[in-house]
Amino acid sequence: MSSILKLFRTVSYIEGLSFILLLGIAMPLKYMFDMPMMVTVTGWIHGILFMLYFVVLAIVMFTERWTFKKGILASIASVIPFGPFIFDAKLIKEQPMTKSF
Repeated sequence: MSSILKLFRTVSYIEGLSFILLLGIAMPLKYMFDMPMMVTVTGWIHGILFMLYFVVLAIVMFTERWTFKKGILASIASVIPFGPFIFDAKLIKEQPMTKSF
């Protein structure tokens, strides 16, 4: 697996986790307990990670020669809760099994 693909997977996991934290923790804290600062902080972090996701996705699409369809699926996965994790599982299945001894 190339280093850029590993970077994409790492950014994907972190971005996906930030989205889940935003939706699952920060938003309920804002609307149920009147704590809007959590959304401000988590939303800002998630926004940066979301932009980074697309920058790295563009690089991966070019270097790994991904199809347009695969790029669109990766883009859709980024806006669905747990989407990046599902997309990553599909990436793992695609990778040829290599032994490293």
